[in-house]
Amino acid sequence: MEYRYLGKSGVQVSVLSFGSWLTFGKQIDDGVAEKLMALAYDNGINFFDNAEIYARGQSEEVMGRILQKMNWERSSWLVSSKVFWGDGGKKPNQTGLSRKHIFEACHASLRRLRVDYIDLYFCHRPDKNTPMEETVWAMNHLIAQGKILYWGTSEWSAQEIMEAHMVARENRLIGPLMEQPQYNMFHREKVEVEYAQIYKTVGLGTTIWSPLYSGVLTDKYLDKFPENTRFSIEGMDWLRERNLTPGHIDKVRQLSGLAKEIGVSMPNLAIAWCIQNPHVSTAILGASRAEQLAETLQSIEAVPLLTPEVNERIESILGNKPKAPAF
Repeated sequence: MEYRYLGKSGVQVSVLSFGSWLTFGKQIDDGVAEKLMALAYDNGINFFDNAEIYARGQSEEVMGRILQKMNWERSSWLVSSKVFWGDGGKKPNQTGLSRKHIFEACHASLRRLRVDYIDLYFCHRPDKNTPMEETVWAMNHLIAQGKILYWGTSEWSAQEIMEAHMVARENRLIGPLMEQPQYNMFHREKVEVEYAQIYKTVGLGTTIWSPLYSGVLTDKYLDKFPENTRFSIEGMDWLRERNLTPGHIDKVRQLSGLAKEIGVSMPNLAIAWCIQNPHVSTAILGASRAEQLAETLQSIEAVPLLTPEVNERIESILGNKPKAPAF
């Protein structure tokens, strides 16, 4: 396993991490979840990703029970949660980034995860209805209380991230350390272009999600629509319609041929392509079966195979390289 520093901090994260979105407390049973976490940890993964909204809190419950049972040294792993959507409540103050919801959500996540502190705590989306000052102060209060160690954002724009840093600087507070954006072969703009200046100035770690574009960047959808995938989960129609398009499948077919040429699987090629980017601190893997995770864990070995020539061929297939704005 390779470890990278998260942004400009001194904390190190495994370049491959493991997340529970759509699986824990929903798609798989607790026994499978335990096997997956054990497999991840035994292979050097030290970061486990979660959120209050995942399975409306049940994902954190499952992960918390496993972490408690495994009794791994607390210093050997990191766990995250995210605040914004709530855990299912629809009443006022049960969502968003107000001080009230941030504090109550953090306490609930601590209880469900069965930990004394959360290593990485993310603002899951920007909140247009809450002043940035309130959110930044709330996160710093949690740090001061020892309930979280680092805070960050998820799917925030570069402008919003820099606004948070401006507030932090004006008040001598700690700004967001990391961002959790979607990043994969089909979704590139934020990581490759929009955040470019932030890497150079305040620094920014990235814990990218969906490196396989919800499974599209595998071979499973090339011939037929398989059963028991995340696209078949109730309520996931929007994800299927957005990601599983004829254009994407055609490109995956070409990429799969290239993967076979260089001797790797399609998932390994897609994940290796993501983590070759030095601005990616860690790529969050998801899995519903042990053999899936075992395969994607081999992605690190595929990185040296991505020569300039191979990368050029990938770009020609994708045809979507973002262009930096001209100044």
